[in-house]
Amino acid sequence: MLTFLALASVVLLGIVPEQSQAIVIYTGWERHALVGSDIRLSCSFFSWRWTSEDVTFSWTYRPDGSRDSISIFHYTGGAAYVDNKGPFRDRLEFVGNPGRRDGSILLKNLDFNDNGTFTCDAKNPPDIVGRPSSVRLLVFEKVPIQAGVITGAIIGVVLGLLVLIVVIYYLMRFLVARRVFSLSVSKHGKKKKEGSQQRQIKV
Repeated sequence: MLTFLALASVVLLGIVPEQSQAIVIYTGWERHALVGSDIRLSCSFFSWRWTSEDVTFSWTYRPDGSRDSISIFHYTGGAAYVDNKGPFRDRLEFVGNPGRRDGSILLKNLDFNDNGTFTCDAKNPPDIVGRPSSVRLLVFEKVPIQAGVITGAIIGVVLGLLVLIVVIYYLMRFLVARRVFSLSVSKHGKKKKEGSQQRQIKV
């Protein structure tokens, strides 16, 4: 009985050690950029906990055609650590805000060799269980027009034509109704004038 009461007291007082919960990490799906330009790769996370002082962010990079990933950035203990020997040395800058769950990085002076997959992992102790999120970077001389942009343009044109047709339809109805009203008023006025003349003749 005493053991049961002791356990109940621990639960009620919230003295049970915190258990880790799942953390959900978000990045983009695919990014396009021009040679020589800069690009921001965003990384954020969702956690049921308050943002911990021990929050960490890690970025890895896997070049196209390679099976191996390399670490290019790590944030921990309030400090950012950039790989100073890899392909992004002197070209990577931390632009995130850990207090707002933002672990974004900025890649500068992009080149064709930067094409590849960038993976972000985040931990918000005690929430440390989660699947890293990846974004693919494609560098071009000219950014291609995406299929979604073309589809959106076509939909926009079609909707614009439909709106124009509806406007023309109601405008024609208005003009016809106005014409009919004018003819009706004119006819009624003519009859009234003829009736007045006939009464004058009889008198």
